[in-house]
Amino acid sequence: MSLIGLLAQAANAAESYTENPGTEGNGKFTIGPEYKLDPDLMDLDNPKGKYFEFTMRLADSKIFRGDDSTLEPEKKPVRTERKVFVYVPAAYQDGHKAPILVIHDGPGQLNLVRNALDNLTISKDPNRKLPAFVAIAVQNGGNDGKNSERGLEYDTMSDRLARFIHGEVLPAVLNNAEIKAAYPRLALTDNPWGRAVMGCSSGGAAALTMGWFRPDLFRRLIAYSGTFVDQQDDDAAEEAKYPLGAWEYHSSMKLIENSEKKPLRIFTHVSENDIRPKDAEETHHNWVMAGERTAAALKAKGYNHRFVFSLGTGHCDHRVFEQTLADTLVWIWRGYHAD
Repeated sequence: MSLIGLLAQAANAAESYTENPGTEGNGKFTIGPEYKLDPDLMDLDNPKGKYFEFTMRLADSKIFRGDDSTLEPEKKPVRTERKVFVYVPAAYQDGHKAPILVIHDGPGQLNLVRNALDNLTISKDPNRKLPAFVAIAVQNGGNDGKNSERGLEYDTMSDRLARFIHGEVLPAVLNNAEIKAAYPRLALTDNPWGRAVMGCSSGGAAALTMGWFRPDLFRRLIAYSGTFVDQQDDDAAEEAKYPLGAWEYHSSMKLIENSEKKPLRIFTHVSENDIRPKDAEETHHNWVMAGERTAAALKAKGYNHRFVFSLGTGHCDHRVFEQTLADTLVWIWRGYHAD
């Protein structure tokens, strides 16, 4: 099927699907400064799913080949291939259209996600249960910040990353020989409400950007310590339309406030000691300010939104994940049902 056909199929799936998640768990939550590991994120000896790992060559990509003119590979090396990590939970039944969670900077928090799936797909509590989604953790293309492949993929204000995941990574998962041998009838849902994205730092900004520019493909978004600041390449084509990169979501252009409300469910987080500029005037690079402004804009616009502010923690702090990720996953999937 052509890409146009796939997109039309996804649009039809979204139009025929309805859910009523309610507002439980929405709002702002302040946590810390003491933290503990949520038992739902531990290995509780429940049935395990299957884990897979394979690579994708950047040179084979039509979207992120690793040779973009914005890159400075001599200063910020670009990977020749990226790893993709896949976990299919034990609760998944081969042949069913599985929902998915894409995790940026793979493997990232995949181990915690695996435990959450093992424990909460079989939960007897309907308010503390996860669907049997397939977790797909995708490694970035290398390095960080402006003029890097990772920065190009995650900090660019466009639909490029959404198209890459949808059009290249998901087919690679379905066509992987090892995965096909274990699950001959594996299928992934076309319904954008069955597609979640999660990331931290620039990966968190990328999660929002994927849904913002392509809500027809991805609608459940998780951003920890999101880089909602000006970190887009200065010579990127997108600079002409979004000169301050992800800062435009909440300030300057105020995209969230000034755009029509989109069909998205969004989790955001910022740490008390997240990245702040040495120069207080460099507001375009203040993660804490950006996180709070993004949350305020989403609330004012009426989005289904959950915002966590964590005391005594830093950028992408593992303690925040270990305490909150199960709650975050339960909330982000609230209301979802197989279509």
